[in-house]
Amino acid sequence: MLTTLEERVAYLEGKLEEHSGAWEDLKDMIIHLENRINALDQKIDRRVDSLYNRINALDQKIDRRVDSLDNRIDSLDNRINAFDSRINALDNRIGGLDQKISKYFIWMIGIQVTIFLSIIATLLR
Repeated sequence: MLTTLEERVAYLEGKLEEHSGAWEDLKDMIIHLENRINALDQKIDRRVDSLYNRINALDQKIDRRVDSLDNRIDSLDNRINAFDSRINALDNRIGGLDQKISKYFIWMIGIQVTIFLSIIATLLR
């Protein structure tokens, strides 16, 4: 054990210097940790910005593709509408031809019946 006051004070001063050195070391470690955290924060910010830019580029690329597909679909719709118009025109023409053929058929049957009756009348005389 320490016997004199001077020894005790010297012991306490030694302990105080050890603690002061430990505090300095702790302070240096905290500063070093803070610097590493800041560097990591900057690195994460760069990666997030890079990712954000890549997402924006992908989004723009998708928008261009969607616009291209929309244009192609609109073009196909126009072609289908034109095709439908042609089909309707053909339907109308076929309907007209059907009416003409029906009319001519009736005339032909009428003429044949008339000729047949004329032949029968001629034979019966």
